[in-house]
Parts: sequence; structure tokens; C-alpha cells
Amino acid sequence: MKKVVKGLIMVGAAVLLSACGGGSDNTDDSGAKNITFWGSWSGDQVAQLNELIGQYNESQDHYKVTYKVQDNVEEKLLTGMAGGEIPDVILWDRVNTSMYAQKDALLDLDELISQDDIDMSTFYEETVKEMQYEGKQYGIPLLVDNRSLFYNKTLLDEAGVEPPTTWDELIDVAEKTTKWEGNKLVQAGFSMDDVGLFNMWIQQAGGSMLNDDYTETAFNSEQGLEVLNFWDQLMNESKVYQQGFNDGSDAFAAGKVAMMYNGPWALSDYDKVDGLEYGIVPPVTGPNGDKGALTGGFGLVIPKTAKNQDAAWDFIKWWTTNPDVGIEFAKISTWLPANMEAAQDPYFTENDQYKAFVETMEFAKIRPTVPGYSDVESLALIPQLENVMAGKTTPEKALETAQTQGNKILEEGAE
Repeated sequence: MKKVVKGLIMVGAAVLLSACGGGSDNTDDSGAKNITFWGSWSGDQVAQLNELIGQYNESQDHYKVTYKVQDNVEEKLLTGMAGGEIPDVILWDRVNTSMYAQKDALLDLDELISQDDIDMSTFYEETVKEMQYEGKQYGIPLLVDNRSLFYNKTLLDEAGVEPPTTWDELIDVAEKTTKWEGNKLVQAGFSMDDVGLFNMWIQQAGGSMLNDDYTETAFNSEQGLEVLNFWDQLMNESKVYQQGFNDGSDAFAAGKVAMMYNGPWALSDYDKVDGLEYGIVPPVTGPNGDKGALTGGFGLVIPKTAKNQDAAWDFIKWWTTNPDVGIEFAKISTWLPANMEAAQDPYFTENDQYKAFVETMEFAKIRPTVPGYSDVESLALIPQLENVMAGKTTPEKALETAQTQGNKILEEGAE
């Protein structure tokens, strides 16, 4: 009987130890605490993340980070808070941050930032703003991107032209690198298949998407109309592109497009294309010399109910505030660091592929972070811009309709 009681006590103790976090679910064999890291990066990107994570795990013996791919990571965070699994740290598009801070799903990092004397001015200002909500910091920027102008060196050399720096030069270079065979376009001077870049174009025209206090749309303006008229000139007068020319493939990689806007994520793929010699320059300036570019990218956040917040913060600090780590991950992933000290390293500034992106970050802007803005673009504006490109409506009517719909979306988001 004593042996049975003793055995039950031992089993009970083991169960209690496991419930208190002392079992194998919480620590590995070396005693390091297991940290769960969520993100939507998949495929080859998983190997990139795991290479970086391995360096962190080897740099200390307190924590062991494990990456787990999660589709719809934002939705799963909310369902997890309602009673499911919660990670310790999340990698996501920075634009998600204010929305989920508003839902009270994220940890306010201000106290940790102050406690560890983290200088947020070492990160690109726009990226810091994108991870704030009501003046509080809910995430740390990790990686940045922007659209810069890719050009095919071979095609421009054959035409005897240099990469453009202005709208007028863009038309000239695009015309000289466009080739038609009868009614068939065989070589496009400039790719115009992404109307979602209207935001950067209107900046170049000297305009903006929203008014100063972000309460109403501002794209139904002289500058907005100037953008659409310029697009019409490229498409229908100069005929440097034709809708559907890419046909689901990458015509730039195939050497059939002379110029296009793209981001640093394309570098690794284009470097693998035999015979493709390309260069990159900052986006062209508008008719009055205005510059315009969009910046997006990823950041790291901690769920408000994460169990291992101190460990998550240690991982985030190591990755984002150490310039050497930022440079190392860029070499692994081809992304540009949000840490400006890292981004100003000669590895980027003296590299023909990266330096244009670094230069563009000096004026690139984030999209407005007010509630409903993403719907203003995706539901109100972009469908109208597509109608214009397809010849189904006029630029004036498209902007007017998008303005009415967009203002309603913003009004509803503010309620």
C-alpha cells in the first residue's frame, strides 16, 4: 500500500511540474526556455528565418526560439487570445500594427524601450510611425522595402538612352525602348500593370491621398488627374505598354520589358535569370520636381497575453538593434534593414543593387494608418483606376466616384 501511495505522489508531482511550466513543453534538454515565433513567411523564406534564429539560439543559452508558419496570422492571433494558442513574438507586415493595437491584442512596448534605453531614432522614422497607435509604440521595425525603378541595361544600351530621372525622361526612354510588330507589342518600354502604385505617383505630382487630418480623401484633385492623364499619355499616345502584356508571367525577367517599378524582394529571383543584366535607380520625379515613393515592410510585435514576454523582447532587441545582425539577415534574405545604421553600411550604399533603395528611403512614405484606409485603396480607388485603364470610364468620373466611396469608408472607420 505504501508503494502505491508513493507512486501516486510521484505521478502527481510530475503532473504539477509540467503544469507549472517545468516540463519538456516549456524547456529543452539544456534548460533553455522554448519561445514560439509566428509569421506568414513560408517556402524558401523559412530557411532564411531559421538561419537567423539559429544564430540567436547559439548566442545565448536562456531561450530557444522556434519558428512556426501561420497563414492568416492576424486572425489566428485573435482566436488564440480567445482561448487558443498564443505565440511569444510575431513577424508581420507593419501596417497591421495599429489595427490590432486598437483591438487590445498587442503589448505596449514603451516601458521596455525606456527601460533598455532603446533609441527609436535609429530606425527609419516612417517605419516607427507605422507601428504606433495613439502615441504608443507597439512594435519594432525590422525590414523595409520600397518600389524603385528597375531597368534592363541591355535594352537601354541598344536604344542609346540612360535611365530616366523625371516623368518627361520616362516617356522618352520608354518610347525609345518600345517595339511593335504591326499591331503586336513585342517589347514594352515601361510596365504599367500595377495601378496600386497610384499612391506614389500622386506624391510625385505634388498631391496626397488624404487631407491633412486624414478625415477625407484628397486624390480627386488636380494632381490626381495629372497622374491619370500621364498614364493615358504613356498607354494611348506613346503606346509603351499594353494591358495584359505580362500575361501572368514576368516579362521583365524575360527581357521583354525595359523598365518597371519593383522592390528588393525581386533581387534574388532576377539574379538567377541567365543573361538578364539590370540596374536600379530611385523613382522618377514629377513635373515640378516632387519625389514620391511608398515604403512597407515587416516588424516584430509581442501579443499582449504572451507568456514569455521578457524572452520575446530579448529576441526582438537582438535582431533589430544590432546593426551587424541586420546586415547579416539582409545577406540571407535580400531585404533592407529598418535600422538606419545597418542600412547605411557599405554593403548597401556601395552595392549597385541596393543603393537605389537606400536613397529612396530618404523620401519614401508609409500609407496612412487611419482605420479604413486600406479599404479606401482596395475597394474604392483601385477598381476605378482599373476601369480607367480598361477604357470603361473617364479619369474625372473615376476619381469622383472613388472619392465618394472612399470618404464613406473613412467616415465609417472613424465611428
